[in-house]
Amino acid sequence: MKLVSWNVNGLRACVKKGFLDYFNEVDADVFSVQEIKLQEGQIDLQLDGYYQFWNYAVKKGYSGTAVFTKEKPLSVTYGVGDKEKEDEGRILTLEFEHFYLVNVYSPNAQRDLARLPFRLEWEDEMRTHLKGLDKKKPVILCGDLNVAHEEIDIKNVKPNIGNSGFTVEERGKMTALLAEGFVDTYRFFHPEREGAYTWWSYMSKVRERNIGWRIDYFIASKKLEAYLTDAAIHSHVLGSDHCPIVLEMDLDITLET
Repeated sequence: MKLVSWNVNGLRACVKKGFLDYFNEVDADVFSVQEIKLQEGQIDLQLDGYYQFWNYAVKKGYSGTAVFTKEKPLSVTYGVGDKEKEDEGRILTLEFEHFYLVNVYSPNAQRDLARLPFRLEWEDEMRTHLKGLDKKKPVILCGDLNVAHEEIDIKNVKPNIGNSGFTVEERGKMTALLAEGFVDTYRFFHPEREGAYTWWSYMSKVRERNIGWRIDYFIASKKLEAYLTDAAIHSHVLGSDHCPIVLEMDLDITLET
């Protein structure tokens, strides 16, 4: 089973830059996108063989998530916690036979950290949500989590300490989540690989020089470790300031839930 996640930074713009070429080539079983930046009726994606689920932000041209899946989910829920978070279209939870998929676009703490308190509250609510699901069946969290967890996940460490996405508080929330029985799947396969980034500034030559951050993740319940077969970052794929990430699993063996 192949799962893909990609912050497309505006799906309509990304479609014009080759989104469908990559989508068809990668042939994912489940393809999650974040920051779609559109409202219902503003795009007509012809994705043969896929069910489509959308969580639009109330604010036009902002945030939003979607999941395209070959397998029809048993259930779909939109958002978690208070109404403000749901209004931003940041969370989609799909229940499948063997696991829950939670597609997330985590809020940015903002350059001046004005939204850091909101972000930390969000992290606590998300952790509660994921732990609750994990009691029922394993969980796969994917998306733009807007945090570089460890120093290996960011090119320029020192000048970014304390900046949005690399604060002690945000990194600590990721550590706390992993401590609850979850695993960062990319580091599970590539614990010491440097230069593995998923986001680059649009500033000149930044991506070419690979001055990036790894802020997009597949986080899985430890119960799934035995079924994980590969995790990859498709940094060669353009179309957004983020690149797609991939998780592959072998679910032929019945999972213990």
